[in-house]
Amino acid sequence: MPIDPGLRRLALRTQLAAFAGKSAPEWALRLLTEGLAGHTLFGANVAEPIQLGRLTDELRAARPDVLIAIDEEGGDVTRLAHLTGSPYPGNAALGTVDDPDLTRTVYAAVGSDLAAAGINLDLAPTVDVNTADDNPIIGTRSFGADPLLVARHAAAAVTGLQATGVAACAKHFPGHGATTTDSHLELPTVDVPLSVLRERDLPPFAAAVAAGSQAIMTAHIRVPALTGAGPATFSRAALTDLLRVDCGFRGVVITDALEMKGAAVAAGGIGRAAVLALAAGADLLCIGARVDAELVEAVTAEIVAGVRDGRLETGRLEEAAERNAAMASWTRRPVPPVARDAALGYAAARRAIRVEGTLADLTGPLVVQLESGHSIAEGRVPWGLRPHLNGTEQVTVVAADTSPESLAERAGPRPIVLVGRHTHRAEATRALIETLAARHTVAVVEMGWPSAWRPAGARAFVTTYGASHANGRAAAEALGLAVDN
Repeated sequence: MPIDPGLRRLALRTQLAAFAGKSAPEWALRLLTEGLAGHTLFGANVAEPIQLGRLTDELRAARPDVLIAIDEEGGDVTRLAHLTGSPYPGNAALGTVDDPDLTRTVYAAVGSDLAAAGINLDLAPTVDVNTADDNPIIGTRSFGADPLLVARHAAAAVTGLQATGVAACAKHFPGHGATTTDSHLELPTVDVPLSVLRERDLPPFAAAVAAGSQAIMTAHIRVPALTGAGPATFSRAALTDLLRVDCGFRGVVITDALEMKGAAVAAGGIGRAAVLALAAGADLLCIGARVDAELVEAVTAEIVAGVRDGRLETGRLEEAAERNAAMASWTRRPVPPVARDAALGYAAARRAIRVEGTLADLTGPLVVQLESGHSIAEGRVPWGLRPHLNGTEQVTVVAADTSPESLAERAGPRPIVLVGRHTHRAEATRALIETLAARHTVAVVEMGWPSAWRPAGARAFVTTYGASHANGRAAAEALGLAVDN
């Protein structure tokens, strides 16, 4: 059956697509002229500032009120600096410093970078309260484990970012911080009563709403007491009753990527996920990273079919499209430029460094980086001390494939500095560190989410609260190993 042109345009106005490459393909531009709300950019779309500026100019030429979104959180999740690592520390470091003015200033700097690149919607900040040490997807993306601390920094981040004219999107409602599974790969469950959710997870979202956040992103998590058997993204009780009515949010509700298994599998496909999300109260559908014209048309057709068969009311679709248009209009207001300080992020990262023990007697060490994986949200971004070292030798090893004897032999009389992320999580990593610390002069640099675990015998334990370029520089300086700039 032919698609009604008016309904098709409405359906397109609720979607954020994406594309591969450093320039926009024909279909991506054409769909913008036909009503598509916008595109999300990923690391694969970003090479350097001049190229990125040309790309965003190209998109805006096709549609002046296009929404150009990106995940630029600073810290471990960066798209602008995915080739080098972010020049800003992430939320965990900012929460550790606990200076809301600093958080506001850092996010204003991030916003300035985005505005200069022609990007007007930042899918940040993450305002989840990270209460699970082994959370595989949030971790250092969170300001911390204390709801009130996270709330005050959520407000500061939103205020700083939006002062630059870039719309903020607080995520992931109603709170992804207590999960121990990744919603990219499955549907996590947070089985707590609503009273716990309200006390632990919701205060940061309430603070973001009060600060005027233009958008809030849904989480593909199941909270049985609130969402029943499905994810919050498909739950009217979560998105309409709790977020709109109880929290008073009037902005745009954006879905997390619908290609994620926590949504697509639960719904039986991306198109069906789109209809369920819109019906629940979502306004802007983030399709994901692997998008082409055929997928956008398929999602559009399913939305139109949903209107025809009664799964989705026309008025709900119109409301969503209007909210998205209003946010796009908000981003086009004239905003005075915010001065940027290139050293700001590095200074902030230094303030977050925490040292337990002593860094004395660590002169001329062997630096050993313990290879670790990365989450889908982070992607492959360089991390560690190597770019900052003053000639000090570094090797990179996989803990499970490395014997402590081989590292001790290589180090000889030199102390060993072990650099890792989430070192407490893997038995092989803990065993390697503990064995070396019992026999050798050892310091540990933890660049992931810290836990209570500390290796007995280690001379020092240094926590950076993140693995950005700025965090790595701060750690190298603390150890006295940084090359002079």
